[in-house]
Amino acid sequence: MCGIVGYIGPKPPVPIILNGLRRLEYRGYDSAGIAVAGGPHGLELRRAPGKLCNLEAVIAASPISGTFGIGHTRWATHGRPTEENAHPHRDGSGTLVVVHNGIVENYLALKAELIAKGHKFVSETDTEIIAHLIENELNLAVDQENEVTVEANESAAVVSSASRREARPPVRQALPLEEAVRRAVKRLTGAFAIGVLSANEPNKLVAARFGPPAILGIGEGEYFLASDVPGILHHTRNIHFLADGELAILTPEGIALTDFDANPLPLKIQRIAWDPIQAEKSGYKHFMLKEINEQPRAVRDTILGRVSADTGHIFLSEMQLTDADLRAATQITIAACGTSWHAGLAGKFMIERLARLRTEVDYASEYRYRSPIADPASIGLLITQSGETADTIAAQRELHALGSRTIAICNVVGAAVSREAQGTITTNAGPEIGVASTKAFTAQLTALFLLALHMAQLRGTITDAESIQLVAELNKIPGKLEEVLRSVDDQCFKLAKVFHTSNDFLFLGRGIHYPIALEGALKLKEISYIHAEGYPAGEMKHGPNALIDETLPVVVIATKDPADPTSVLKYEKTLSNIQEVTARSGRVIAIAIEGDRQIGQLVEHTIHIPPAPELLLPILEVVPLQLLAYHIAVRRGCDVDQPRNLAKSVTVE
Repeated sequence: MCGIVGYIGPKPPVPIILNGLRRLEYRGYDSAGIAVAGGPHGLELRRAPGKLCNLEAVIAASPISGTFGIGHTRWATHGRPTEENAHPHRDGSGTLVVVHNGIVENYLALKAELIAKGHKFVSETDTEIIAHLIENELNLAVDQENEVTVEANESAAVVSSASRREARPPVRQALPLEEAVRRAVKRLTGAFAIGVLSANEPNKLVAARFGPPAILGIGEGEYFLASDVPGILHHTRNIHFLADGELAILTPEGIALTDFDANPLPLKIQRIAWDPIQAEKSGYKHFMLKEINEQPRAVRDTILGRVSADTGHIFLSEMQLTDADLRAATQITIAACGTSWHAGLAGKFMIERLARLRTEVDYASEYRYRSPIADPASIGLLITQSGETADTIAAQRELHALGSRTIAICNVVGAAVSREAQGTITTNAGPEIGVASTKAFTAQLTALFLLALHMAQLRGTITDAESIQLVAELNKIPGKLEEVLRSVDDQCFKLAKVFHTSNDFLFLGRGIHYPIALEGALKLKEISYIHAEGYPAGEMKHGPNALIDETLPVVVIATKDPADPTSVLKYEKTLSNIQEVTARSGRVIAIAIEGDRQIGQLVEHTIHIPPAPELLLPILEVVPLQLLAYHIAVRRGCDVDQPRNLAKSVTVE
């Protein structure tokens, strides 16, 4: 959620840090701040509530300079978004600052302990406790050093008055900053990614992680700390992803890595393939619109190198689980949050239909709290864009505790969920900046289809001819996405003019199309703040019919695969649901297959998409729903890329 950028190197740190924070705005924030040291005025701090432009105005009015620094964008968890609560937070001496992403669960107990020792606090945050806790460790070390000095002097047989006058002065910092940080973090309960600097230790940044993401960047004679790759991607592609329990010391000479017990660790540098231009808007008005239009490429890149058009075989090279492991699985347990959970619901239909393997789908945030039954033969499947979602990682660890092995579907190479998994399918969507997920979702659906087809081949539930046919259809999807984007954008723009003043929306779908109805409703509520609800079409008679009147727009996914009798049957049932809505004066927007003339006679508005097999239709269906939500939100004047109260990566529970 919060954004962190730190820098040590030969360049002025302030512009680098501010530019990095701007590239992390998608994570969501309500205040910002920066601290630099090593300049003529020692440690300097500037903070402001609101957007980064407010902080930039403060800096313009009162410039700062130094040789190293750290910045932060805060998403409030403890205390209001005010200047006092903004990061970085100082210790009592004013010479040390901390930035923090996460939650310190035992901060009240620590605060009471520190107050009893004379510490004074000026904010409502849990983060300020970390700064004072580090200061306390430094003070304890000073006291211990002074006690040793006094004892040594008192034990001397003869101490001249001259020697007394020449006695060593009190030690200012008897403990290296990194050791004080190690001791402090061991006392924290909860989740944290922190960056620390002290004016008393020039040109040193200390970072530690337990839970939320933190990365290190290795450049040419310069070193970076950030909470996500886009924050430093314009400076380096060489990245080390901090793991839980790792602490890093950044100096102009390089990066030293240890665990929390000071045991040295090697840097594991990964080369990020994303082009920095991928993280820019490329002429689009919003990142979200850019990312909607990048979906053909995202799907194509997720397929690339993983399928054989000749044999229909699927190749998942990042899979540590053997074919025998996958073949022996008794169940797939999917855990995910938000949009990724919707992808998981669609994946259930794919896996059960193709591989004939029982599949459960859980909200990751609920999984550990429902007393799940241990099944070592079950495989856990975690779906997450960032790979750092706290609830998803918690579900993964619960699955491991129950004896299950896990597979991750993730968009970030080397992210936490992938490091802990026994196999990964990387969705090659590239950086997704908009808070409302779009291209990551369609890439996840693609990855799920690949996994389902791979499992089906291993389990012998599909013929070679069927595999070849499905791979051929999958390879057509990027081109069909391009067709959808060309044909429906203007139509969605016009629909937004008609419906942007609506207070409620209902989205309906059957079978695998129901998760897409849920996703359409989520997109609309996320970015336009209109109340929207997704519902199984067959449940209309069990309550939702009471909501229908002449003011309610009802979006119905009414697609079909003519070659699939079950799909045709679902389509016919959905037409009956549409008639239920229109009979009560509801206003229907239908998503239908090209050439479907029957549905146009029943509804007010129809959006057509190209035909595809039933299990691949969701990838095409969601695009008009994304565009409809986008255009409605723009017309309502909403902040499309950074919706209120939301963050891109939810790294605390």
